[in-house]
Amino acid sequence: MNDLPAILGGTPVFNTPFSPFETIGKEEKKAVQRVMDSGSLSGYIGAWCPEFMGGDTVRHLENMWAEYFGVKHAVAVNSATSGLYASIGALGIEPGDEVIVTPTTMTATVTGIVLYQAIPIFADICPETFCINPIEVEKLITERTRAIIGVNIYGESAEWDMLKNIAKKHDLKLIEDAAQSIGGKYNEKNSGTLGDIGVFSLNRHKHIHCGEGGMCVTNDNDLAERLQLIRNHGEAVVEDKGTKNIINIIGFNFRMNEIEAAIAIEQLKKLKYFVTQRQKVSESIIHSFENIDGIIPPVKSPVLNLSLHPDLCRPKTTVVEHVYYYLCFKIDKAKLGMSRKAFVVAMNKEGVPLGEGGYIPVYLQPMYQNKIAFGSKGYPFTAPYYGREISYEQGLCPIAEKMWFEDLFYVKVQSYVPTLDETQRFYDAAYKVLKHKEKIEALVNSHA
Repeated sequence: MNDLPAILGGTPVFNTPFSPFETIGKEEKKAVQRVMDSGSLSGYIGAWCPEFMGGDTVRHLENMWAEYFGVKHAVAVNSATSGLYASIGALGIEPGDEVIVTPTTMTATVTGIVLYQAIPIFADICPETFCINPIEVEKLITERTRAIIGVNIYGESAEWDMLKNIAKKHDLKLIEDAAQSIGGKYNEKNSGTLGDIGVFSLNRHKHIHCGEGGMCVTNDNDLAERLQLIRNHGEAVVEDKGTKNIINIIGFNFRMNEIEAAIAIEQLKKLKYFVTQRQKVSESIIHSFENIDGIIPPVKSPVLNLSLHPDLCRPKTTVVEHVYYYLCFKIDKAKLGMSRKAFVVAMNKEGVPLGEGGYIPVYLQPMYQNKIAFGSKGYPFTAPYYGREISYEQGLCPIAEKMWFEDLFYVKVQSYVPTLDETQRFYDAAYKVLKHKEKIEALVNSHA
């Protein structure tokens, strides 16, 4: 092996890109053709009639999904973003309410709160799982708190037993954002089925996808009805349907079309295969890095070595099946002897696809820093129906910020599928980089 790192002029460990992650096969193509041949690309009508619930393929997908995940109701939508918006509306969130949410997530998890003129309250994350910390959640509950949104970020699982106990104690609703954890488990229960409503994503780079698309699941009949109304112009049908509770039933067009549903049906059949494939690749990469002092691997479940994760929020008895949407590690700069940025840049030069930081804490985005969402006067943050001063200054969630600015890096397993032989050579790349870490650090800093 040439020991000179590529960033210093050596030959990279990998000269060609890894195979892209691809889930679409001949089954999906045949399913799409069947829909095309039928001539019915969408079965929805925005009026109270049988077609209000969508076409045959959408309904078939919903039935399959409910059976697969062991829930009473599955409601198809055109994206997980739409599903989150519909879920917040279905819970009856009102202007001036507070919803506690993680800062480490895709922005749509939070913007749905703002859409309903409520106020997002950010609880810091667990430093090992990167999911919302239940201890921090309970500290933030006020008389205005109505719900908690937990996110199974990067394919890891939040602490749902603790969150459910908090929600029950304070009479709060609970949304499980499972957009990145489809196929995972928490104490043998399916990811996405642990809150009042669960939301899945079927868009690009997820373990399975249909282009765009999402699914909401619930065991509550009333919530299922409200999700269906918000999905499809509910305000136009409540009178004919006889719906009495019309709070938040300002409907949208969140409807999934028949082509997406046909693809999703075939993808669902393959879910276990793709999750298992991702787990094997990720665990092989973890093995390649596990003996490098200063690189901290993901939490393994059940937790056997607390010395690796001394600040763990998770009870030792909890068993989680991680599905690795991102494969995340942390860097201990003092032990590794180089910064995250220098390590990631050098590894990328070796052909290893790493990224920095994961998700920026949502409250650091301009909407929250400037408190400008609806109109020019700062609604809902400054609205009289809230009547409080809310701060989203840097420092609000120090662990989330430390992960973003300093510690977290990830392998892009959501985009690429290295072979097991290739993953075993990740150590070779890291070895080369760390052997010349002082020179690399100086070089990267000089170009910063």
